Amino acid sequence: MARLGRSAWLLAAAVLLYAAAAAATAQPDCANATFQAGRTYRRCDTLPVLGASLHWTYHPVNGTADVAFRAPQSSSGGWVAWGINTQGAGMVGSSVFIASQINATGAGGVSVVTTVLESFSPSLKNGTLRFDVPAPPAAEYSAGAYTIYATVALPGNSTTQNMVWQAGPVRGGAIAMHPTTGANLRSTKKHDFTS
Repeated sequence: MARLGRSAWLLAAAVLLYAAAAAATAQPDCANATFQAGRTYRRCDTLPVLGASLHWTYHPVNGTADVAFRAPQSSSGGWVAWGINTQGAGMVGSSVFIASQINATGAGGVSVVTTVLESFSPSLKNGTLRFDVPAPPAAEYSAGAYTIYATVALPGNSTTQNMVWQAGPVRGGAIAMHPTTGANLRSTKKHDFTS
């Protein structure tokens, strides 16, 4: 009986060690991301659609978050966007950052447009968002993905926000409508910047 007890204990210990090792190596896809200029972020979330991820550091002292939004784009000729909807859920009403190579300067340059999506056919004119952006946003295109870098003052100093993201093509030198089916319609999430 003592042998059975010892064997059971050894088996349990082996299972626990295996589980601990598996948990230590099982990290979200976003955990190993690296960024330009040595930027680092405390948290990340692999988003449920469009192969996107959000990386952030929340600063409770001033209610801001440094974010890096990354999404694949098979061609540097496309665009990606990330933002917060201060008006509710969904795209309309969202304040967004759009990264593309339209009007970018320099070799491989990427421009960032800040705009409010006032309708399903927005003007996409560079403008003021519905929350403060304490520093100019930036973006890059590398290894088949765009990354948008921004610091945002979380609206209402609330750590839970309605987040949106998207990706689409460029046609005729302009941002074109993203697909209106499948994953492109599911790219919204209530996000907690403290979790």
